[in-house]
Amino acid sequence: MRVHFIAIGGSAMHNLAIALHKKGYHVSGSDDEIFEPSKSRLAKYDLLPKKIGWNEEIISEELDAIILGMHARADNPELLKAQELELPIYSYPEYLYEQSKNKLRVVIAGSHGKTSMTSMVMHVLNSLKLDFDYMVGAQLEGFETMVSLSDAPIIILEGDEYLSSPIDRRPKFLWYKPQIAVISGIAWDHINVFPTFENYIEQFSLFIQSMEKGGKLFYFQEDTNLNSLASEANQLDTTAYRAHKHLIQDGQTILIHEEDKTPISIFGDHNLQNLNAAKHICLALGIKDKDFYKSISNFKGAAKRLELIAKNENTLIYKDYAHSPSKLKATVEATKKQYPNKQVIACLELHTFSSLNKNFLGEYNGSMHKADIGIVYYNPKTIEHKKLESISVDEVKEAFNAQELIILNQSDEVMWFLRNQDLKESVLLLMTSGNFDGINLNDFANKLIQN
Repeated sequence: MRVHFIAIGGSAMHNLAIALHKKGYHVSGSDDEIFEPSKSRLAKYDLLPKKIGWNEEIISEELDAIILGMHARADNPELLKAQELELPIYSYPEYLYEQSKNKLRVVIAGSHGKTSMTSMVMHVLNSLKLDFDYMVGAQLEGFETMVSLSDAPIIILEGDEYLSSPIDRRPKFLWYKPQIAVISGIAWDHINVFPTFENYIEQFSLFIQSMEKGGKLFYFQEDTNLNSLASEANQLDTTAYRAHKHLIQDGQTILIHEEDKTPISIFGDHNLQNLNAAKHICLALGIKDKDFYKSISNFKGAAKRLELIAKNENTLIYKDYAHSPSKLKATVEATKKQYPNKQVIACLELHTFSSLNKNFLGEYNGSMHKADIGIVYYNPKTIEHKKLESISVDEVKEAFNAQELIILNQSDEVMWFLRNQDLKESVLLLMTSGNFDGINLNDFANKLIQN
């Protein structure tokens, strides 16, 4: 098979390219920009394009398939040539389905917790040495790539509700048609694509309808919208779940199950919800209770999901992907609950289209109330680049409903402020889907605790 990737540098795209290369496919690709770590990882497998940019001359009838990434535009010259030649063109979720038609497909969906739940399931299966394929949205310890395709009978898929490709406006997760699925919750996101909450909810209804008849659906019990959707899923076996029973002792979360107790590394109600969902999936795959708890006890978490990046005797610094209102609130509240005797400093970068949209900002109301010190950073140039209406400091404070918030517009001001804080007996949360305009957060955190 000869497969060409248009926009091969994307996070999911380059991982799928490597997976197909390992499977023995002849893989080529192009992109107009490729950043790390994609660049080094593609180079490792000799898949890095020789030249940056688009070249329609490399598109020929010899290709068996084109895989089109979201970074490309609908008028991309390579795409236009492929359409002219009537070559098979796939989005990456569509191609993943083509590769997994004959497998047991497990899809993990929801507005939050997808990567964490997928990581937990993968960790358990891997620790039990079970054979499975996967696609996950973060680099995980013990897994070289974020995508694996083989002859395994099972595939675990992180189900994203964002668009499939520039020419396929359907959510990615509608391609997968799972026999087993989880939905963690529904909190409005991606407003550039789903302009109303009702429209956003509809995508999850379509996802449920896309599941194979007789399939198993697990959903978070305390989500009103999910309860409503699940009640209409007559073709499925539906099961509600809540946060796993637990206790907290001296900053340590301990699972309680039957007569046993299992200490774990992760914490927070949202993670205990994720863990219980992962348990339901594992049991549905035939894994025994005792094997699940033994495996999950040494799960350290997914990268950038409440990831501990630096600590000393009295200070802890976490990096978290929290950027949507629901994720932000869950992260801050979980940290305060886990460390009630420490000062919680929550530092958030508004970076996504939704978070920088004036019409969406109000969704952050109360999301940082549990923080002892709250800092919100946004770059006006990013707003301009996304062609959004400018927002003022007062508008951000009003949206968060927190007049004591510290609002900063330059990343070096953020770093200066944090360097001048007394971090003794503190937990610092660095929360962003970006990197505060190029800051290496791990290095910065380690320098902070040395001060």
